[in-house]
Amino acid sequence: MRNGEEIQVQTLNHLGIIAGIIDEIGLVEEINQLLGTHPKEIVSPGHVVKAMILNGLGFVAAPLYLFNQFFEGKATEHLIGKGVQAKHLNDDRLGRVLDQLYVFGLTRLFVNIAHKAAVKWGIKTNSLHLDSSSFHVDGEYAREEREWTVEVKTANLTAEAEFKALLPKPIEITQGYSRDHRPDLKQFIIDLICTNDGDVPLYLRVADGNEADKAVFAELIRDFQSTWNLDALFIADSALFSENNLQALTSLKWITRVPLTIAQAQRLVNELSSEEFANCNLKGYRIAERESN
Repeated sequence: MRNGEEIQVQTLNHLGIIAGIIDEIGLVEEINQLLGTHPKEIVSPGHVVKAMILNGLGFVAAPLYLFNQFFEGKATEHLIGKGVQAKHLNDDRLGRVLDQLYVFGLTRLFVNIAHKAAVKWGIKTNSLHLDSSSFHVDGEYAREEREWTVEVKTANLTAEAEFKALLPKPIEITQGYSRDHRPDLKQFIIDLICTNDGDVPLYLRVADGNEADKAVFAELIRDFQSTWNLDALFIADSALFSENNLQALTSLKWITRVPLTIAQAQRLVNELSSEEFANCNLKGYRIAERESN
């Protein structure tokens, strides 16, 4: 007790550093500007996303309905925002914000925030790496054979149809090529484009679990370039090497590995003698250059 007032102790731990970085990026303000706010909201969408990030990096794994328990005893007003308490971060509020994020488009939102961060900290974007990864899930995730609909409060059927047409199509959680060696489980795919300067992600996309890299890599690079418009070198694995992909990237700079399913590449690997390789400026590496049309 001090001067008749009770002293309360609240924890920050490493979350104070994370909250500070989020504030420096201006993530809360950016999300609120993109998604919009309502004067009756106690916790804005931006503050909810900030809370999700703090929870995700809080070294815990709990169901959504236990989310607010994570913040009990923590300095929520200092970490998240003025007036924000643990009880305000209930599953209903989180669910509504997740719906808003989905309708707006996660890739679009991510790119906006990544652009602000890259500009603020002067991230170099001269060389970029595209790759995908699979994440397996437990459970059936049964696919419902029905049209996906959303309630639209409007008397204008044309406006309703146009709104539904703009909504992103839900991804399909299903079995596919498993990068984490669990082909027995269903999965989803995440595509990332990262810069060589600190491996900072600048583009993110979530996709169906059975999506093939070769079918989308060129499209992803073009979509990224249409937003960022960078004079960058794009690097990807052999999934980029297909006739359609390479024709789609004629105006961009790229590096990929020619797959050994190409007979000419396999022949070169087997037949090139060690004398044909020359030293290069990378220690421990030697190179031999060949051209092909």
